[in-house]
Amino acid sequence: MKPKPFTKVAAAILSTAGMVLCATVISSPRVRARDDDHNRHDEHENESRVQRGFDIAPVPLNLAGRNRALVGLGSYLVNGVGLCNDCHNAGPGNNQFLPGGNPFFGQPERINPTTYLGGGRNFGPLVPGSADIISRNLTPDRTGLPEGGHTFDEFRFIMRTGVDMDHLHPTCQTGTLNPGCVPRPFDGDLLQVMPWFEFKNLSDHDLRAIYEYLSAVPCVEGPPAPSPLHNDCF
Repeated sequence: MKPKPFTKVAAAILSTAGMVLCATVISSPRVRARDDDHNRHDEHENESRVQRGFDIAPVPLNLAGRNRALVGLGSYLVNGVGLCNDCHNAGPGNNQFLPGGNPFFGQPERINPTTYLGGGRNFGPLVPGSADIISRNLTPDRTGLPEGGHTFDEFRFIMRTGVDMDHLHPTCQTGTLNPGCVPRPFDGDLLQVMPWFEFKNLSDHDLRAIYEYLSAVPCVEGPPAPSPLHNDCF
């Protein structure tokens, strides 16, 4: 029975030694070096995306009063990942690309800046006889706010929920169908065709970057009022 006190003491010593060893490993220069390398990699990756965003922006950007890093990241997300102009443009038949700059013809891509993100691509009706779904103008209006003059909170709410704040094509009443509405089971309160259910998974930081970039692109006036694509640029 006498060895028990020694056993308890030995166990306590081993336990203490284990905690000291763990603390030593965590605070060792090698572990800190790995953490520092990881942080430097993240910073380099972020700056790389920001710079790449500026490299691929097809229009001059207004950076006055805006966060440069957010604008660059937003361009990377809009032009390099989301390819937003593919839908928020009038389309290949309506001057999406400059003459000689259509990549589908094997030409070096040259985006038409006069229609960039100005909306107008017609996706047609969801069913024959219902409303045509037309992409919206994402460029800023005279207030400097993009996407129809929406604030960032409104923009984030749209991207998170898909709500259509413009109410351009409500849900048809039961038993009716006309070019001004969308039939059930489609929900006229939500954006149709727009893949908001994928963009909703982006972080607030990424959504803010997209919004900041859209605020920095030139205004596209679009068709005359009262078209929902019209922007009051001045």
